[in-house]
Amino acid sequence: MTGNHQTLALLLFSVFVAITLGITTWVSRHRHGSAEDFYAGGRLFSPMENGFAIAGDYMSAASFLGISGLIALFGYDGLLYSVGFLVAWLVVLFLVAELVRNCGRYTLADVVAARMRERPVRIAAGTSSVTVSVLYLVAQMVGAGSLVALLLGGTSGAAQAWTVVGVGALMIVYVSFGGMRATTWIQIVKAVLLMGGAIALTVLVLLRFHGDFDQLLRTAAQRSGHGTAFLAPGLKYGGDWTARLDFISLGLALVLGTAGLPHILSRFYTVPTARAARRSVVWSIGLIGGFYLMTIVLGFGAAAIVGPDAVRGSNAAGNTAVPLLALDLGGGAGSTGGTVLFAVVAAIAFATILAVVAGITLASSASVAHDLYASLRRRGAKPRSEVAVARAAAVGVGVVAIALGLLARDLNVAFLVGLAFAVAASANLPVLLYSLFWRNFTTRGAVWSVYGGLVPALVLVVLSPVVSGSPASLFPGVDLQYFPLENPGLVSIPLGFLAGWLGTVTSAEPPDEAKHAETEVRALTGAGAV
Repeated sequence: MTGNHQTLALLLFSVFVAITLGITTWVSRHRHGSAEDFYAGGRLFSPMENGFAIAGDYMSAASFLGISGLIALFGYDGLLYSVGFLVAWLVVLFLVAELVRNCGRYTLADVVAARMRERPVRIAAGTSSVTVSVLYLVAQMVGAGSLVALLLGGTSGAAQAWTVVGVGALMIVYVSFGGMRATTWIQIVKAVLLMGGAIALTVLVLLRFHGDFDQLLRTAAQRSGHGTAFLAPGLKYGGDWTARLDFISLGLALVLGTAGLPHILSRFYTVPTARAARRSVVWSIGLIGGFYLMTIVLGFGAAAIVGPDAVRGSNAAGNTAVPLLALDLGGGAGSTGGTVLFAVVAAIAFATILAVVAGITLASSASVAHDLYASLRRRGAKPRSEVAVARAAAVGVGVVAIALGLLARDLNVAFLVGLAFAVAASANLPVLLYSLFWRNFTTRGAVWSVYGGLVPALVLVVLSPVVSGSPASLFPGVDLQYFPLENPGLVSIPLGFLAGWLGTVTSAEPPDEAKHAETEVRALTGAGAV
């Protein structure tokens, strides 16, 4: 990239970072220091504001950079991510949003522990939530590194490393000083910027082909080198049965994983009522649906205009397809229009990463403080001390995410998020659904359900081609590959549900009918909800 690109994009980066730090500073001066203010923003946000914040939290680097890159490289098979991420919101809307808002206070463990023995349940759910959050954080770090490496020369390993460290430091500042209120406003600003950027790029792509989407698809197929196979299923997940099962496994993880993501569930606590939580989801579905439709145009646009070879040459995983597309749409390298559009898109992508990272870090630090510390080790802990622990936890989570982000910086960000979704669907979703809908569910069932999904998911990832055994693995020189699928969801999700059932039917502890009845009334009516 030319010096003009670097200067302008870095200037826009700096402007956004300055704005977000300003928001954080303003909020930190007006905070009350209570747990409700830090975790839930005082429950003061309207459904529209929270809907924009949910969309800002959900439309991550995987959405903007990773999905478009996968479509540019693999055509039809890359669409699975767009479809899976969008369909997942139906599960959230109809099964989770309102009930979670009524049953919990700040975290997933609140919902499960409402009718169980708290200590073992909170340890299990808190551990699972932190694990999912860290996996999701790694994807955002990798996206930030790829973006800035492209800006500073395309192959700058040092730039990638320093970017990962910088993003980690910023997210620690946002969460430690601003809490949920600052994080929410950062996500709202980011959602507006991202939607505006996606709309502008989509319009420019369609104008390039005179509004003829069919011509866009035909051109993409021609430049792909695969012909019509580019527009048909099977380019990435076709062929042998292993690839087909991987396709099914990924689809299950994407559709079911959203309802188990800690940073999404925590957003339902920032509104005053369950009805507001449900309306928030409706707002977010409209925004997210429109955005994922645009990623389809952007992905095929990158294939048709930039070409898969150029995309792969810039970043093997395809993470830089959208910035390269913006550069071409603006007039090409060296042109003023190309420089401006590239810089704007790069800044929006960077804003996307910072906002999502802040939300995930807040959710994971809340799990550490509210579940693993305040409710377990010190039952009499005051809210103010719990918030202090949450701020310290944000630092610890940030350091771990930085280290893993440096390790996994050559993997596709959408693929990395798929792994996080698989763990969420395996460990968090079964225990959540059982707690809300199964009258006889017990404490043993809850603990077994979490660990019965979490441990197999992590073990299968370690034994998969993702970690070793192939040239694209994290450790290509090692071969520990015993599990053929890249995504563990097909095996680990059923195991999570099976473990929960098995733990319940073998439990000597009778289910607490009174607690279940109380939880059921509270979940369905909101009576007694915080």
